[in-house]
Amino acid sequence: MAEVRADNAGRHKTRANIVECAARLLREQGASAVTTRAVAQAAGVQAPTIYRFFEDKDALLDAVAEHVFATYVAGKNLIEAGGDPIADLRAGWDAHIGFGLANPALFGLLADPVRGARSPASAAGLEVLRARVHRVAAIGRLRVPEKRAVDLIHAAGTGTVLTLLATPPQHRDLDVADAMYEAVTRSILTETPTLAADSPVAAAIAFRAVVPRLTTLTDTERALLSEWLDRAGDSPAPPRASAESDRDRPLA
Repeated sequence: MAEVRADNAGRHKTRANIVECAARLLREQGASAVTTRAVAQAAGVQAPTIYRFFEDKDALLDAVAEHVFATYVAGKNLIEAGGDPIADLRAGWDAHIGFGLANPALFGLLADPVRGARSPASAAGLEVLRARVHRVAAIGRLRVPEKRAVDLIHAAGTGTVLTLLATPPQHRDLDVADAMYEAVTRSILTETPTLAADSPVAAAIAFRAVVPRLTTLTDTERALLSEWLDRAGDSPAPPRASAESDRDRPLA
């Protein structure tokens, strides 16, 4: 049994070494440099050894993306427990932009919809974003449904990084990232915590965020309440008539 554990530990160590060497080649020279021969040489193994762990180059690149992005996601979670959900949302945006600019080759892989969709690390990163958006909704600062807010932030962040990476470093306008964040938050956030009288839609979104904590209700009751609030949150707010317009309206 001890020999089996030692063998498994050795295999794990060899695989981790291969992935780390491939990640370094990707970071320093780009995806085209991650060849079987180059990775084997960097890892100090024979080329056939790589195929014992990875079916092909795409599988190896997936493992590299998983390794590097999982480390990034773990770092994002370290700042998740802040006291200000709005500040945490901004911190997450800044971390996302910084990671993309520091890891252009890897970000290009993760931005591929096919590769990103099958990556557990990418899914975990989106889950961190969903948690941050949920906290914003719970304090009454979200004017759109949570899913829409997540989609808008994710799309804007990915597009911003790709736009900046397409520009030579010496010509990059990093203020674009700030401007994009401000544009997105203007469309998804309220200025202050919203009361039902000010915006029924925003109030429904905020109430929806705390429904899972209403343990005095049954599962069925919470599900029904969530459905109602989801529908209310998706509804456009009706225009409020002013007192002046009411006075000017002709009598029937």
